[in-house]
Amino acid sequence: MKNKLRLRKGDNVIVITGKYKGVKGRILKVFPKDERVIVENVNFIKRHSKPRSQTQQGGIIEKEAPIHVSNVMLFNTTHNMVSKPVIKIINGNRIRVCKKTGDELV
Repeated sequence: MKNKLRLRKGDNVIVITGKYKGVKGRILKVFPKDERVIVENVNFIKRHSKPRSQTQQGGIIEKEAPIHVSNVMLFNTTHNMVSKPVIKIINGNRIRVCKKTGDELV
């Protein structure tokens, strides 16, 4: 069964629950199978890495970890509000629009 997500890479979202509640960011990567997304500047983890060669340096690297889709909501930057994305068919084309305002999502 294929999981369909309403969010896509590049969408602006806001975190609605958890440690990073209220933080706005852009989606960097989407994992539809796991229903998770990576949002920039949200859910940092520390990763310990060994030096693999002469040029690569080891150490502690901080990077974003995935969070569940239910913890984020689409953020409309033009109207400064959250909303759900809805698919509408206009002239035979499927277009994502903002449910509250009707603005087209790119």
